[in-house]
Amino acid sequence: MSKNKKLPNIVVIFADDMGYGDVETFNPESKIPTPNMNKLTSQGIILTDAHSSSAVCTPSRYSLLTGRYCWRTRLKEGVQGGFGAPLIEPTRMTLASLLKKYNYKTAAVGKWHLGFDWVTEGGEKLAAVNDDKIQRDEDGFNIDYTQPLSGGPLDHGFDYYFGISASLDMPPYCFIENDQTVGIPDREKEVYYTQQSRGLQTPDWKDEEVDITFAEKAVEFIEKQTENNPEKPFFLYLPTSTPHRPNDIRPDFVKGKSDAGDRGDMVFLFDWIVGQVMDALDDQGIENDTLLIVSSDNGARAICANGRDYGHKSNGDWRGQKADIWDGGHREPFIARWPGKIKKGTTSDELVYHSDLMATVASIVGEELPNDAGEDSYNILPVLKGESYEKPLREAVVHHSLAGHFSLRKEKWKLICSLGSGGFSEPKDPQPEPGGPEGQLYNLEEDPKETNNLWLEKPEIVKELNELLQKYKNSGKSQTKR
Repeated sequence: MSKNKKLPNIVVIFADDMGYGDVETFNPESKIPTPNMNKLTSQGIILTDAHSSSAVCTPSRYSLLTGRYCWRTRLKEGVQGGFGAPLIEPTRMTLASLLKKYNYKTAAVGKWHLGFDWVTEGGEKLAAVNDDKIQRDEDGFNIDYTQPLSGGPLDHGFDYYFGISASLDMPPYCFIENDQTVGIPDREKEVYYTQQSRGLQTPDWKDEEVDITFAEKAVEFIEKQTENNPEKPFFLYLPTSTPHRPNDIRPDFVKGKSDAGDRGDMVFLFDWIVGQVMDALDDQGIENDTLLIVSSDNGARAICANGRDYGHKSNGDWRGQKADIWDGGHREPFIARWPGKIKKGTTSDELVYHSDLMATVASIVGEELPNDAGEDSYNILPVLKGESYEKPLREAVVHHSLAGHFSLRKEKWKLICSLGSGGFSEPKDPQPEPGGPEGQLYNLEEDPKETNNLWLEKPEIVKELNELLQKYKNSGKSQTKR
């Protein structure tokens, strides 16, 4: 039975490398069944022009939790490793710290990938904050795993954390609960595909159990919070490790559920996790009191770990893949349900960003954000609720690739400040030829697949968008409506 809370519970489920075309609602030709996300879309809204702020995971997570572009931090390209230092600044507002001001119970369950302060066996912090390359290459054999961790979720507004430090192919291979590892990584993990990094694991570690455990912990949090303190709203941030590689599937659980190989089965696993959360909300009678959002941190790899694509378009018809500056790298499935507030079975093509969650959540609780919070965040609550608002919602958005290449999107125009993908797809970074274009410009209304470069034909548009991008870089914010 509904508890009729004044403020809603908020649940954000965030996939790792799930592309626009992985979800059946967004891609009718998908070879992966996604019944739970299909059901969720029938109960809420889908956004067809929603984007992560980067085409890779660490920066996307930073932007979602802070409402700020990650390229404004020390991380100008790439991602952190499992031993990366804390990326979120100590005093920066996050979704969790904002909601704690309004008496929310806050929990993060899953892949953090935003850094901890690890302590070496010599009693020193692992690496200087500025030396991120060392942290990406670190294998963790010199870490004292008995020491508590700082700089993680507990220091950024979360009351509870259970998860892993980074991607499932990065050491250390162990769970972390609050500020301690669960057990001591004391043996080297068997590396069974080339992209997996060498490192230590705990004695009972199994890749195939990680996301199932996350689902169990998330459901446990929902049940305990509802039963023990039903009048207090909660915020659950659930960033899974699936469907990111290594795509290790428990044979009796989801293997063979899709027609897209092991990776397809991992997407099916993510859909199962969404279903577990939906069932928990229903069982506790709080589905009507909960804003539930499902999305992904960036696009999918075009080719699975075994070198096949199974004829499945993980990123739909968009050009590119994970890491790329083209839309396949950062256009994401986005589903939101809030019964009584969001109309069932609706769709919006408004241009939105994951960073917009900060201003949106602030609007829900009635918070006026300070100037040093959510600098790149716009309130999309009117979009979600189907209310009237001044269009376009935002002036423009900035995209960022693995290699740190910039792009700016303003309504139908997309400027890319380089000639290649800036990511995994070829050509990655070709150099301009004499008299040729120095970058890319696309009219997405007429050319959504980004095939016709108008850089030379529309110099006035190139100039306008370049100047706007520089303004955003120099001003420290892109939010122009507050």
